[in-house]
Amino acid sequence: MPPLLTDRRREGNIGVFRSRSDPKMATGKRFRQGRILDLIASEKITNQEDLRRRLAQTRVQVTQATLSRDLHELNVVKGPEGYVHPSQAPTGPAPQSSLAHAVREFLLDIRPVQNLLVLRTPPGGAQPLALAVDAAHWKGIAGSIAGDDTILIICTSSRNRAMIQQRLKALAR
Repeated sequence: MPPLLTDRRREGNIGVFRSRSDPKMATGKRFRQGRILDLIASEKITNQEDLRRRLAQTRVQVTQATLSRDLHELNVVKGPEGYVHPSQAPTGPAPQSSLAHAVREFLLDIRPVQNLLVLRTPPGGAQPLALAVDAAHWKGIAGSIAGDDTILIICTSSRNRAMIQQRLKALAR
């Protein structure tokens, strides 16, 4: 069976494919992920574009998709002060209190659409708010997807969507 193709790089006009078993790729990935951890530990980096630029300044070229996968694999989270590794993240507040804090700090608008909620935040606010919503483990939420300033909350029904919308509005007061 042929190896899985995971990385496409351009060299001139020729496409070069590397497999997951390619040792050069694994070394590059470990190096890149190490640079990511070094940068977030030493600097305040608030979004993926800033992180991508800082990596480029250290001669590490990375696409947004690869950077997103790296952050996920490294368990890096985005808080109010920027990216942090979970081992550096402050611990302690109960999910409800951190959710209330995140809602008051980041939520700008709620738009219901059938069994979905679209939440708007300032740039960089979607990740910490989505993290707080997920940590609250509210019944009726099937899942959430967060970008930079928008969160999509998928509810299990329109009735649950209305209930969750009211709970979020109450927390915003």
